[in-house]
Amino acid sequence: METPGLVVHGEAAPFSTALRSLLNNPQYSDVCFVVGQERQEVFAHRCLLACRCNFFQRLLGPKLGPEMPSPVVLSTVPAEAFLAVLEFLYTNSVRLHRHSVLEVLTAAVEYGLEELRELCLQFVVKVLDVELVCEALQVAVTFGLGPLQERCIAFVEAHSQEALRTRGFLELSAPALLSLLRSDKLRVDEAELVLAARSWARVGAAVLERPVAEVAAPVVRELRLALLAPAELSALEEQNQREPLIPVRRRGEPSSDPLSSVGRKRGGVGWGARHRVCRSGGTAGLCLDQPSPAGGADRGGVEVPRSAERGCGPGRPVPPPEGNPATGASLLSGPAL
Repeated sequence: METPGLVVHGEAAPFSTALRSLLNNPQYSDVCFVVGQERQEVFAHRCLLACRCNFFQRLLGPKLGPEMPSPVVLSTVPAEAFLAVLEFLYTNSVRLHRHSVLEVLTAAVEYGLEELRELCLQFVVKVLDVELVCEALQVAVTFGLGPLQERCIAFVEAHSQEALRTRGFLELSAPALLSLLRSDKLRVDEAELVLAARSWARVGAAVLERPVAEVAAPVVRELRLALLAPAELSALEEQNQREPLIPVRRRGEPSSDPLSSVGRKRGGVGWGARHRVCRSGGTAGLCLDQPSPAGGADRGGVEVPRSAERGCGPGRPVPPPEGNPATGASLLSGPAL
């Protein structure tokens, strides 16, 4: 009876180098891709892609004849990211760069390349910085990458003011922005968050050609206006009249509008009070519920976490624990939306 053979391994480096020489090499290639908005031609080898990736196996299918098939157009993936994917498929290694890793990660998720996805995630965590974090958060929310999303939110919590000034913040989707606004650990005053939300909505309104208030509607519910000082509420009211952002309601309407939010605590001793700001004799305005016990429910009985107070940073007075802290404050009396 013949004994089982022994598998021996040659050197990996020459093998990898030989395969790397085939990357985007027209010689012996039998498939051509046209990738990215720049429509760059990329040459590859059908059998190698098909055996390494189910996505390409389905995309390319069986070879129909001896002639080179028509180019396969992949316009949504940038050429640099696509070449990185091919490098991984050919050599099982890839050189990643900070400026393009999120595009490679996106392609890896879309093509079902789990190992490449994990390599990209590890790299993103290592190079995460203020300029990259919001873009990474968007990718994490889009593809349901929970651990990356948590890491990005924790980073923004530690670098809140810097992150709010980045281009990536302005380009966040509404669900991604909501994931930030729901955090109780942002190190930024609530007034600054309102300004950042307005800037975000302006960008979205310009892109979508829709009113600012309509674009902002999904996120204004998470702006905790109960944390604003009276002077800040007055300034917000004046700006809201010039450029509506915060929806207002007429007197007597149910308090189910987005401005009936609890003054949730952010970072320090806090106050459990809700407060009402209404102009006597007015027809519309910002109306918040009257004080309630600390730890009260917010929006339909959902318990509000009270571990921190956003908006009580250096130089900001801590709101009183009882009573109506907004006495004398102005109201938002812009047009009812």
